[in-house]
Amino acid sequence: MKRKPLISAVRVLSLLLLLSAAHGFAQDRRPVHFSGLINDYSPLNPAIKGSPWEMHGEWSMDVHPEWGTADFSADMTMSGYGKTSAGAVDPAQPLVNPHTHHIRLKNAKISWDTSDCPAYLPPATKMGFQLNDTVHILTGNGSIALFETHPPSSTLQVCVTGGDDIRYSVTHSNITLVFRGPAATHFGSQAIHGVVRKPTDESEHREDRW
Repeated sequence: MKRKPLISAVRVLSLLLLLSAAHGFAQDRRPVHFSGLINDYSPLNPAIKGSPWEMHGEWSMDVHPEWGTADFSADMTMSGYGKTSAGAVDPAQPLVNPHTHHIRLKNAKISWDTSDCPAYLPPATKMGFQLNDTVHILTGNGSIALFETHPPSSTLQVCVTGGDDIRYSVTHSNITLVFRGPAATHFGSQAIHGVVRKPTDESEHREDRW
């Protein structure tokens, strides 16, 4: 009965030690700040209104080791495409229906099990963690998104993964976002891909902003 909690504790300790060694907050356990970019598109799909969409944006995440939680935010632009006279999507006519989205998860529990995270083609990602929770905020041009309920009911899975913890590898390099619920009718249910910048502790993040 005690084996499963022990394995989970070892996983938590291993990642905390990894982050602590890399970023020097073992003594005061300051939050670790991740950030990066999102660049992807949704496929042409009748279930996704207005698709295909181009998606670009920035994201950030504050990991709170002492609570085992994280706050995630993403700020995105989206736009569609015009169509040819035959009705096909025309990449030469971009920026149709441009709009913005602000997405937030708050106090989402960190899970070290990434077995249900989207897979990458070789080389595959080897390790990481995920958040999976109901969105705290999901806007469209600043207001609650037209496809979203009030309060929000869409869920978002955020997976941060990377290579082995060995020399010449980056343990946190990739991010995927997967929406479920009402938001999937707009973003799609496929993985939205992005890249992870080098993580920093919160004090470094604040200095970098000024």
